[in-house]
Amino acid sequence: MKNIVGILVLLLIYACNGTKEREKQDVISSDNTDTLKYLEETHLANVKQLTWGGNNAEAYWSFGGDQLIFQSDFSEWDVSCDQIFLLDIAQASPKQRPAMLSTGLGRTTCAYFLPGDTTIVYGSTHLGDSLCPADPPRSISGKYVWPIYDSYDIFVSDLSGEILTQLTETPGYDAEATVSPKGDMIVFTSMRSGDLELYTMNLDGSDVNQVTDELGYDGGAFFSPDGEKLIFRASRPKTEEEVKVYKDLLSQGLVQPTEMELFICNVDGSELTQITNLGNANWAPYFHPSGDKVLFSSNHESQRGFPFNLYMINTDGSGLERITFDDTFDSFAMFSPDGKKLVWASNRFNGGNRDTNLFVADWID
Repeated sequence: MKNIVGILVLLLIYACNGTKEREKQDVISSDNTDTLKYLEETHLANVKQLTWGGNNAEAYWSFGGDQLIFQSDFSEWDVSCDQIFLLDIAQASPKQRPAMLSTGLGRTTCAYFLPGDTTIVYGSTHLGDSLCPADPPRSISGKYVWPIYDSYDIFVSDLSGEILTQLTETPGYDAEATVSPKGDMIVFTSMRSGDLELYTMNLDGSDVNQVTDELGYDGGAFFSPDGEKLIFRASRPKTEEEVKVYKDLLSQGLVQPTEMELFICNVDGSELTQITNLGNANWAPYFHPSGDKVLFSSNHESQRGFPFNLYMINTDGSGLERITFDDTFDSFAMFSPDGKKLVWASNRFNGGNRDTNLFVADWID
């Protein structure tokens, strides 16, 4: 699941390790003008911070490229768990309080603009309970876990926060919806088959088609720039013990996201190809504007779970390149519609606290 609670739990674990953030003055750009990037981050320029406090992530661009929709649990915005907010990029400042578009009830996740930028789609548990669902244990048998709340369904809302329609009604988890750049289709993750699989549907919720069918958690899918392919993260339990652990956790509404790789397929599920085999957690992928590369977050170089950084890889699995060099967490990267900017979530330069903030930068190929 794309879940800020998961980020926070990992940050708590990391903080207990006692690793200190690198000194800012030792790593920023040599001319001292780009103070929110590290020297090695040659693909990024003019980095700007967009939020200041709480856990903010999954910021996705409007089709017009001037707004972001994101989720946050920032207590100063009067929320108890993740809710959906709208940010005008040009107006971002420490004093700004973005407009909340979700109901404020239940927990929400994965908002995305629909064509025209007057409506959004997002997942919410509010029909199951008006309260935030209980957080699961941080780990089961020493293994870090994510919750898969069965009360999640997918809704369409306007920019005043009014829910216009409910797109999913099947029992169990339905969330993680993203929209094709062509503006004709939604991809999402659902438990309706008894396993966490990818599905597509029309913008009105009709013509639902199953995309994946292998045992394991398939999620966090995004369309290619031409709308013809999908990139997503997946776990693939193979051994008898791995299968048992996966099924036992799933029966409790939990998944273990610590071993995931990236896969590409056509929108109908054909030509499924695994493009990473790095180990640990490789997730939050997004296509490069060329359609020939993928940006993603990974901790495959870590022995203790952290740090997570951004990497880029060709769609054939070659040419792995590290993009960010933070000591804690960089993830949820997404290119602007014109391919010129990148937004992502990071713990960089947060003064040693656990805030996860949003950043935007010019992208340099």
